[in-house]
Amino acid sequence: MKKYLLILAAMLFILEGSCQKKELKMFTENALSQKLTATDHAELPFGQIIQKAAGKVTLIEVWASWCSDCVKAMPWVKDLKKGHPDMQFVYVSMDKSFDKWQAGIEKHQLQGIHYWAPDGMQGAWGKTIDLDWIPRYILLDQNGTILKYYATEKDTKELEALIKQAKP
Repeated sequence: MKKYLLILAAMLFILEGSCQKKELKMFTENALSQKLTATDHAELPFGQIIQKAAGKVTLIEVWASWCSDCVKAMPWVKDLKKGHPDMQFVYVSMDKSFDKWQAGIEKHQLQGIHYWAPDGMQGAWGKTIDLDWIPRYILLDQNGTILKYYATEKDTKELEALIKQAKP
């Protein structure tokens, strides 16, 4: 019996370690080269989007208008934006069509910089950032260094603390 309990404990330890999300400090070259679509239909590499945000603490929110958890988290993001007007907010949508994405921005009155990943969560960009859940938040410092690579709506307090630390 002890032998089985030890095996079970070892398996749980291994599973717990493998379920933890990795925390990167830099995006991969593959992620930076993936193109996202802007509201004017222009396609920009993700790296260029990050460069545009340089000099400001930046919160990237990966979301979709069909995602109920994303909609529930929107008041938090809006409050955060009001409390930190000097921050950059970049929204990347996983909506299934350009029109639905545009309608979602308007419906939810999202103020910020908007991009769309036309191939969705399982597409090229989603895979390069290990996207398995939305809303997903990625926090960058003023230099574009990743402060938090994997955060969900459950990590708001941690994100708020990191934002306070990152501000000059």
